[in-house]
Amino acid sequence: MAASCSSGMYKLKIELKRGHNLAIRDRGGTSDPYVKFKLSGKEVFRSKTIHKNLNPVWDEETTLIMDCLSEPLYVKVFDYDFGLQDDFMGSAYLYLESLEQHRMIPVTLELKDPQHPEQYLGFLELAVTLTPKDSPIEERRDSTQQQSMRLSELHRKSQLWRGIVSIALIEGRSLIPMDPNGLSDPYVKFRLGPQKYRSKTVLKTLSPQWREQFDLHLYEESGGMLEITVWDKDTGRRDDFIGRCQLDLSTLAKEHTHHLELPLEESRGYVVLLLTLTASAHVSIADLSMTPLDDPHERREILKRYSVLKSFSNLKDVGIVQVKVMRAEGLMAADVTGKSDPFCVLELNNDRLQTHTVYKNLNPEWNKAFTFNVKDIHSVLEVSVFDEDRDRSADFLGKVAIPLLHIRNGELKGYVLKNKGLTGPTKGTIYLEVDVIYNTVKAALKTVVPAEQKYIEEEPKVSKHLLQQNFNRVKRCIMVLISYGMYINSCFEWESAQRSIISFVLFVVVVWNFELYMLPLALLLLLVWNYFFSSSKDTADMSMEAMFEWEDEEEDKDDKDSEHKGFMNKLYAIQDVCISVQSALDEVASYGERMKNTVNWTVPFLSWLAITALSLATVLLYLIPLRYLVLAWGVNKFTKKLRDPYRIDNNELLDFLSRVPSDVQVMQHHELKVDPGSSPNKWKRSQPS
Repeated sequence: MAASCSSGMYKLKIELKRGHNLAIRDRGGTSDPYVKFKLSGKEVFRSKTIHKNLNPVWDEETTLIMDCLSEPLYVKVFDYDFGLQDDFMGSAYLYLESLEQHRMIPVTLELKDPQHPEQYLGFLELAVTLTPKDSPIEERRDSTQQQSMRLSELHRKSQLWRGIVSIALIEGRSLIPMDPNGLSDPYVKFRLGPQKYRSKTVLKTLSPQWREQFDLHLYEESGGMLEITVWDKDTGRRDDFIGRCQLDLSTLAKEHTHHLELPLEESRGYVVLLLTLTASAHVSIADLSMTPLDDPHERREILKRYSVLKSFSNLKDVGIVQVKVMRAEGLMAADVTGKSDPFCVLELNNDRLQTHTVYKNLNPEWNKAFTFNVKDIHSVLEVSVFDEDRDRSADFLGKVAIPLLHIRNGELKGYVLKNKGLTGPTKGTIYLEVDVIYNTVKAALKTVVPAEQKYIEEEPKVSKHLLQQNFNRVKRCIMVLISYGMYINSCFEWESAQRSIISFVLFVVVVWNFELYMLPLALLLLLVWNYFFSSSKDTADMSMEAMFEWEDEEEDKDDKDSEHKGFMNKLYAIQDVCISVQSALDEVASYGERMKNTVNWTVPFLSWLAITALSLATVLLYLIPLRYLVLAWGVNKFTKKLRDPYRIDNNELLDFLSRVPSDVQVMQHHELKVDPGSSPNKWKRSQPS
């Protein structure tokens, strides 16, 4: 038997074989398990992820060097969730003191949840070999350091993707009916490794037209297997499975668009899509001494790549953003020890990277640089801070959202962390230095095509607060129109003789000399007037604070209580109606606010783009007879389908407005001021726990 601690060194070889009957954590009745090994609170090994399997086979090995056997090896299993926090699946301890040396010992670890010890979570099979290792301290130190570096490098490489899979989901054909009316309400789920995408639902059809475009990341050089499943949406009960198919990406040529008509298994119909494999965009994780934009030669190459002369090459590659995550101060204490184990997650649309964890620290320093490719200059960079938890999913500590167009290059700036809804401050400040380089022409062209949708978003819930808020937003937009109507009516009623006379003369002159080009010209003049004379910028912060009186949404969590589940199941249909009304109110209010914010120069880039478009429209309408413009528009509309049968329809005006932030987004993206005199100790005294 081994002694607990001695001057000798030990080598522990671990073979992670398989898991049996692991816990279900995904909706499909499966999990995506991986295993972490920890010693003294530090992660020393992490296995690969086995997707959609409750009896995974890993067959992985690792060797650990240690000088004390009294500390047990802590083994944790998690379910990987792309874009979300991984779910805890159980843990166990391997006590090293009881191991016999010089022979391989099979070990079975029963997984438990410390919060619910009676729950069965399955077990792991391992084989361990413990042998003495007589070596100098320096050798052990070097070995441990190399092991830590290998783990850090593995963590870094596991996040970086090697290519992009661009998919245009076109249509379905000859799907089988799943509803009593002989039709279906089909939608499609895609899965590539850990990534998932769900299409919109097309109601009452067996030949749905989805016309959606999205990108997935390619992590494996060999390509990987794309899984496609088609489902029928059912309200109030589990959705019906229609069919599935798989596509081996390694069989497809790169840099070429493939037109694929994929049959579903068991002759359940077809799915038609266009798929293109392209080389990886510019994405990296580096130390501060090796950042791309700090190398003068590489910076010149990047500036050349996004210069005006390259405006029409690779239109999808709009620019590059480099984020230096320096440090955080005064974070919330999430552990019982009064400390936290913080790490950062950076998200730009569907691109997601994260830092390493700094253990037992409320003022962590990461000093890492992350590089993303910019596909839309109107994207918002989200930086979230989490506390790594030993037995559960990571705890949320704070978050900031930074629109790329608000960034000042090369400025080290402190951002006050906000809560999950980005509606108010939480404890702590994070320091970032961000650089954005982009091509203005590509950014402008990208503005009038559909925006990229996030793959992973929270399911909408019925919220009395949100319903009331969206109703008030629509009401405000309507009240603005009513106030303008009352103003015009006051001119008719001659409430002010001077105003009515001026209005009457202006009305006669405009109507007598009206030409169609005057419509965009009037909007152009309104934008110019607000640029020079509007005071909305100065009062924006005050008006936003007054407009939205945010409340805590803890009440929404009550829906998760088990005692309400039976009742809520009976209200699915009512919930869907309420969510639809809530979403419709939000959409109507958002478009009204976006039109106002375009005119108010909330985002100068978009207002200048509107001025350019309106100026062009004014000139065209002035120089070219209307009949020719209408004829050109009609010919384009009638021949669009003939010229490109698989074209994804879009509305340029709505796509433009989708880039303009609503008042809610303006509030969420508003930076909170950092108190220069604040410190972690002051936070502790002034903030309630």
